[in-house]
Amino acid sequence: MKIKFFSVGGTIDKVYFDALSRYEIGDPNIKDILQNARVNFDYEIESLIKKDSLDMTEQDRMIVFKAVQDELNDKIIITHGTDTMIETAAALSPINGKTIVLTGAMEPAKFKSSDAVFNLGSAVAAVQILPFGVYLAISGKIFTPDNVRKNRDRKQFEEKM
Repeated sequence: MKIKFFSVGGTIDKVYFDALSRYEIGDPNIKDILQNARVNFDYEIESLIKKDSLDMTEQDRMIVFKAVQDELNDKIIITHGTDTMIETAAALSPINGKTIVLTGAMEPAKFKSSDAVFNLGSAVAAVQILPFGVYLAISGKIFTPDNVRKNRDRKQFEEKM
């Protein structure tokens, strides 16, 4: 089994630049997280886009769609910003024959208090056991794009009411 990881940016990959006094999207943190967890599966990581998800466009989503559609592996995890993760998941829904799991974090992965490691671990477990389809693994649950919303006040994802 091999899992393909695509990084498109978001808070999970943000790093602080002291000289600029701000956060910017850095290189994918996936590799460090997986190495620290000492995982026992083959994987490949590819950075597609380095954007805050609020800046994602339909053209960006088409880049992600094409990369996922063209990928030979059928187990795919996408790290994504949480603000528009649902829209990207919905855009990927027409893809058949693959298990696609999107995840991200409310705080940068480099923060000790970040949910990034937990969410990525959940995504790895989910991509191995779920049937083909598109899912979100975040806030300790697995969602489909049509039954989830982000609750900004609680800083978590939840089922739509």
